[in-house]
Amino acid sequence: MTIEQFNFKGKKAFVRVDFNVPLNENFEITDDTRIRAALPTLKKILADGGRLIIASHLGRPKKNPDPKYSMKHIVDHVSELLGVKVAFAEDCQKAQDQVAALKDGDALLLENLRFYAEEEGKPRGLAEDATEEETKAAKKAVKESQKAFTKVLADYADCYVNDAFGTAHRAHASTALIADYFDKDHKMFGYLMEKEVKAVNKVMNDIHRPFVAIMGGSKVSTKIDIIENLLGKVDTLILGGGMTYTFMKAQGGTVGNSICELDKLDLALDVMKQAKDKGVKLVLASDSKVADAFSNDANTQIVSSMAIPDGWEGLDIGPESMKRFADAIKGAKTILWNGPTGVFEMDNFALGSKAVAEAIAEATKNGAFSLIGGGDSVACVNKFGLADQVSYVSTGGGALLEAIEGKVLPGIAAIEK
Repeated sequence: MTIEQFNFKGKKAFVRVDFNVPLNENFEITDDTRIRAALPTLKKILADGGRLIIASHLGRPKKNPDPKYSMKHIVDHVSELLGVKVAFAEDCQKAQDQVAALKDGDALLLENLRFYAEEEGKPRGLAEDATEEETKAAKKAVKESQKAFTKVLADYADCYVNDAFGTAHRAHASTALIADYFDKDHKMFGYLMEKEVKAVNKVMNDIHRPFVAIMGGSKVSTKIDIIENLLGKVDTLILGGGMTYTFMKAQGGTVGNSICELDKLDLALDVMKQAKDKGVKLVLASDSKVADAFSNDANTQIVSSMAIPDGWEGLDIGPESMKRFADAIKGAKTILWNGPTGVFEMDNFALGSKAVAEAIAEATKNGAFSLIGGGDSVACVNKFGLADQVSYVSTGGGALLEAIEGKVLPGIAAIEK
């Protein structure tokens, strides 16, 4: 069942969204992108005459409840964007009367789901010196109560809509377990989730070649699963960011004060061997813009990535690498970008990431499908004003990375099974 096909008239719809938005010290929303991304789904349900129950988490509360993470801080803004007065339920488990009072076209926002340990299925309040047996018993207890919590949420509704791709990799009560209470005709993806799933499937399974992936990030260890999965799919793999210097050190280079995982040198060499064995062109930064301090105002110079002087650290790719990266990207028909090439937050070290973003925009203009994902890459294309010149910008950081790794995402599997 798709959301477009479904008629919500008179139906109570439980919609899991990702309203995990940043708040300032006055509890004002500083970026409402995630709320706006869910509006098409929510407005479709209301326009049909559905009865809307909105559920999300906010932050990572350590106690139940934690007022600074209350959804009450955002309910007025949600009302404003939806154009209807959204009611607020202060207790997710005791909202039965408010749900029953909903009329066609009404909306209700539940309190932060993570105020309840049952949402994540993790015990809270365990003593630091808890024994293995006590920990095991606590985990078992919260798993048992998670079933009851999930059923309470499911009983509110006639149908379930998951529009929270950002949490699709979590097997939580509201993201995966709840779907089992609805038959296949009464559970579906929201519009945002549909777009995310299609974009990931297109870049991983409907590949038009050449396929070029650009991976940034500081450490090889955090990206190795993604890299190894991509080596079986891509024609060209471009590696940038801090992980560059682990590869340079592994080949006998000197990297000064640059980020380097000395215990991952063999892993870097293995990646290079895998790429060669699979016929994948591996592109590394041959030159770097280095600085004598981690500061936008530091002294800088362009040097070989294999010969960085003592006391200097690589903070961006150099001009030769910019050209090589851009040339590899411009001929692509499928592009995946996750991770900047340098410390793009500092303007003096943003040129490499900007060059990558501009090359992706140009390739997209020439017919390539481009998927940008991961918080920093998204921040890059937004900073350079190029978000509307790529095919798709993903809202899911961890979820997208796990999908690229080839993992099954519980939130997606729960709808599809």
